[in-house]
Amino acid sequence: MSLTIDLHKALARRDQGALFVDVRTPAEFAEATIPGAVNVPIFSDEERARVGTLYKQQGKEAARKLGVELVSPRIPALIEQVERALGAQRRLVVVFCWRGGMRSKAVTSFLDLAGIPARQLLGGHKAFRGQVLEFFEREPWGRVLVLRGMTGVGKTKQLKRLAAQGYPVVDLEGLANHRGSAFGALGLGVQPRQKMFEALLFDELRRHLDRGWVLTEGESRYIGRLLVPPSFFAAMQQETSLWVDVSLEGRVRNILEDYPAKEELRELFVNPIRNLKERLGAERVEAMLALLQEGNWQELVRELMEGYYDPLYRHTLPERRIEVCLDGPEAELRLKEAIEALLSRQPCAMAAPEAGTTP
Repeated sequence: MSLTIDLHKALARRDQGALFVDVRTPAEFAEATIPGAVNVPIFSDEERARVGTLYKQQGKEAARKLGVELVSPRIPALIEQVERALGAQRRLVVVFCWRGGMRSKAVTSFLDLAGIPARQLLGGHKAFRGQVLEFFEREPWGRVLVLRGMTGVGKTKQLKRLAAQGYPVVDLEGLANHRGSAFGALGLGVQPRQKMFEALLFDELRRHLDRGWVLTEGESRYIGRLLVPPSFFAAMQQETSLWVDVSLEGRVRNILEDYPAKEELRELFVNPIRNLKERLGAERVEAMLALLQEGNWQELVRELMEGYYDPLYRHTLPERRIEVCLDGPEAELRLKEAIEALLSRQPCAMAAPEAGTTP
């Protein structure tokens, strides 16, 4: 019986609960992996370097012998680590390395001998990466509807509510672990690497292909240090925008809910505010820093809105738009009606530009 599986079947099995095990080194795993995979490295970063050096100096046989010497004592621990990741569920394990070579083949064999159903992924992570690149090189994937609006209108919050109700939502800021603004990294930790961001976006989009459309939030080309794939960014510009609006008071409230406005994190705001000096001038920046030190978060956010964000983003108001007010108890209903109105139209690649309208 073959202990291998191709990428298409493997992803389908993962969607049904199969466990993906990445046996590459921690450094390779940190760069990018298949979403949902756990890392059970067969070599450390240093050991892989040793094996690779020996391969270049003395050839394949010497490198394989060193590999066996390094791995043999830890086979029980490797199996135990996979068993912990599986938990109580008995499900298929899909093992992969960089290109479907000896590392994944060895671990697949170990697991099979231990009675754990396992398959080696043909082509390894290289095959997956190739599919990601191919996916973003071809179009279309369907329609990309975009929520846009001034800072603080609660676009991400609305997207999360819609996702919970079954709408095909792609949360770009969630995937990028960044709120997409000058203060967007505060309190969120490290962003994924570019390749991992692309893998996460690919994985999210492929889940919605059968719907024929997705809903996302308007972003610039970069979210923090991560580049939105150019073809997807271009698709985001084609549809009529859903322009959402909220009162200034509501926007301030949303920002205070979204950002870590806590005393112990106060110093994290200092440098981002100082970086606004060239745009706002030293006097206004010092006034904002004073509000920060006072802990006057509400007034600080209001100043940032009126002095920085609104002038910066007011020019982004799209010509083709459906305007939706998100103030009041019927906000979610109005947004859903606007989405349905937009979906009922022909895609904008075939439609003439229109003036802003209110549904």
